[in-house]
Amino acid sequence: MSEIKDFVNKYSRAIVLALILIPVLGLIVLNLGAFGNVLLVLLGFGAVVMVHEFGHFIAAKIGGIKVEAFSIFMPPILFGIQRTETGIRFRILPEILPKEDDESGDGMLSFTIGREGAPSETEYRIGLIPFGGFVKMLGQDDTGPAKNADDPRSFMNRPILTRAAVLAAGATCNVISAVIVFMIVFLIGINLPPAMVGQVIPDSPAARAGLKPGDEIIAIAGKAADLDYGNIAIAAALSGKDEKVPMTVRHADGSEEEFELLAEKLPGEPMRSFGILAPTSLEVARLSEASDVEYLLRTTGLLAGDRVESVDGKPVAAYWELTEILADTLAPEVTLSIERTADTKESEPIERQQSLVCHPTPNYLMNPDGELSHIYSMVPRVRITELQDLDNSTQEDLTSGNVILATGNVDDPAPRLQNGDVILAIGGVENPTYKDVRGVTTEHKDKELLVKVLREDPNAPEQILTVSVTPTQPEGRDRVMIGFIPALDVEHPVVAATISAEGGPPKLDIPRGATITAVDGAPVSSFYDVVREIKRYPGERITIDWRLDGERAGNVALNVAAGGDFITVESNFVHTIPFNRLERNFKAGGPVDAVLMGYRKTVMFIAQTYVTLKRLVGGLVSPKNLMGPLGIISMSYKIVAHQPFVYYVYFLGLISAVIAVFNFLPLPPLDGGLVVLLLVEKVRGAAFSEHVQTIIAYTGWILILALFIYVTFNDILRTFFGYGP
Repeated sequence: MSEIKDFVNKYSRAIVLALILIPVLGLIVLNLGAFGNVLLVLLGFGAVVMVHEFGHFIAAKIGGIKVEAFSIFMPPILFGIQRTETGIRFRILPEILPKEDDESGDGMLSFTIGREGAPSETEYRIGLIPFGGFVKMLGQDDTGPAKNADDPRSFMNRPILTRAAVLAAGATCNVISAVIVFMIVFLIGINLPPAMVGQVIPDSPAARAGLKPGDEIIAIAGKAADLDYGNIAIAAALSGKDEKVPMTVRHADGSEEEFELLAEKLPGEPMRSFGILAPTSLEVARLSEASDVEYLLRTTGLLAGDRVESVDGKPVAAYWELTEILADTLAPEVTLSIERTADTKESEPIERQQSLVCHPTPNYLMNPDGELSHIYSMVPRVRITELQDLDNSTQEDLTSGNVILATGNVDDPAPRLQNGDVILAIGGVENPTYKDVRGVTTEHKDKELLVKVLREDPNAPEQILTVSVTPTQPEGRDRVMIGFIPALDVEHPVVAATISAEGGPPKLDIPRGATITAVDGAPVSSFYDVVREIKRYPGERITIDWRLDGERAGNVALNVAAGGDFITVESNFVHTIPFNRLERNFKAGGPVDAVLMGYRKTVMFIAQTYVTLKRLVGGLVSPKNLMGPLGIISMSYKIVAHQPFVYYVYFLGLISAVIAVFNFLPLPPLDGGLVVLLLVEKVRGAAFSEHVQTIIAYTGWILILALFIYVTFNDILRTFFGYGP
């Protein structure tokens, strides 16, 4: 029995390792493709770490410092190699599989090959934990103060400037490698979103300045070369609180105009921005999940790679042209002409009908009544288009529209909200507008709220039901929600309210809840009919007839605008069609141009990282927006699995630039913090005592560990549960 116990004690680490490796190896065999992607991710990060540590290593060698170990990844040691007097020594898992009475620490799996020769002072290692790396120099310890040693090649015995150069060399090599990586990327060529206005967020700086979809930014914040969409976002983030950013814009007609925009922190945005969204193409995107592909085909009849050529016979060359046509259509459906490329690479034209829905104006504020969507001051009722599950919705789901939102128990036999329901009353407010729904929802946070709805069924008469919901405020959101994306009920010509819109038409004297029955004598049965009839009389005075509760009736006069209309209701697809982002190929004209492009991109990402950290300290950026190792690995895997390899190389260049910044922050035990201590030593004429250095080092490690735990927790929520920004 004692022999078994001795065996377990002796090989406990190996047993634990075996228990971990056996299921891991099984998973690898069953998922070779995924393992290949994971291996590529680890190799990429290993290369970034190796570059950083190589900077320390080569600077230490040049500076005459003895380097005891050079390791990629963290202990325990997976593999080590070093030249000894008897040959080249190999060590495999020496700390996991130790050898009895072995003071050398070689372990059980150790062997030496080759001829005798001069020994090397450095062992080159690969750690078992695939994160980070280190260079072990004599007398230098990352976990505490540097140790004094008699050896003149000890870290502490070298001049201060030499030690500072060794510490700074890691970040320097990361910056140099980032430039080289981006240079390679631009020599190959990479597709990135151009510096164009895809969409403009309402009531944002861009909207107030008058920027339109399709505008191209040809200069911003003094930069004009190699601009992509990232330059727009970064220019906003890097600007001062009250600093207006100059930009030159080329409009779709070729004319150019100068603007100055003051970035703002907009709801749902992690950093200050101008309210400019990235441009989108007309090509249907490829979906990774088979269920999503099937749903897209079933609801829209479209496949990945389909390209929209025209809408109701009107040719479109850009996505913003498509959205403009859809917004003005105000009809139940449109016909899309599609160019589909078959397996034979030959294109064939097809047509697909798409149902439309009218959404409230996507305004973040929605405070004054005048901001409500309306038809010549007439505001339609609210209709539910898509229910949301707050427990499983991602941040993207919650920000994809004017989500109001709620929860419900699927096992509850009581009536629940359904897609297509029209809200007749909420919390006692009859025929509520979108603003009314928002207000009542906010007042009933975590309380029961009764909602009366009109439910249509093609196989049964319309029903009026009362549904109970409980509005909640999801974590990280600034709104109380119910659980649906709202639309406007344009299928029924019922007026929820009439409003006085600034610069709009006079408010029509029509009672809340009244049904429009005719426009200038022509019967109407929907707001589609109302719009069509009004547009028939530009510049004329017409009559609108209404009826309320089957008892009261009346009519009002309407002066139809001659040069335009006062209709702010916009229509869009019922079923969202995922389009690829619009991209432009960025490729250098030669090696010199590639170096310049790589340099500019590196400087941009370094500046962005510094400003993000500065905003974080100042409270202008939430720590929840930070991404830790798990989040970076998760994003890397997605890029490797779904994007061309050049995008992963580009991402590694970004990571290398970020590591250079983070590692050189003035916080011990980071390299930047250690350099600060050396500068203090230079000024004082002596280093801090070992006791003070110990306190400083461990305080820094506690802060870094706390940050690491925090960002990892958020990464887990983001990666596995879809929570967080």
